[in-house]
Amino acid sequence: QVQLVESGGGSVQAGGSLRLSCAASGRTASTYTMGWFRQAPGKEREFVAVLIRSTTRSYYADSVKGRFTIDRDNAKNTVYLQMNSLKPEDTAVYYCAAKNNLGSIFSGSEYADWGQGTQVTVSS
Repeated sequence: QVQLVESGGGSVQAGGSLRLSCAASGRTASTYTMGWFRQAPGKEREFVAVLIRSTTRSYYADSVKGRFTIDRDNAKNTVYLQMNSLKPEDTAVYYCAAKNNLGSIFSGSEYADWGQGTQVTVSS
């Protein structure tokens, strides 16, 4: 089991940037596939980005491709989500999650460990 704590959320105007952090403890984050998900009010949780364990391979939802970047600092045991060119529709609670199984990397149900979430609000 890995414990995850997100930070870096906040309020920003459209076109702005935020960098979310997900600090892992208990286990080495690089040995887990790490994903970012988000949930907007009244909507289901959706996949945002994922970084495959022990690699630099990453995948993104079409809605954020080219604007968001997921990366990892192994020395800090932390995964980041750099969000640029933010839009009002990016407003949501963002969660990081960790998985260590062979299930789909895009499905939140395959992730065993979750952070508490951090709010991102983008105003127009």
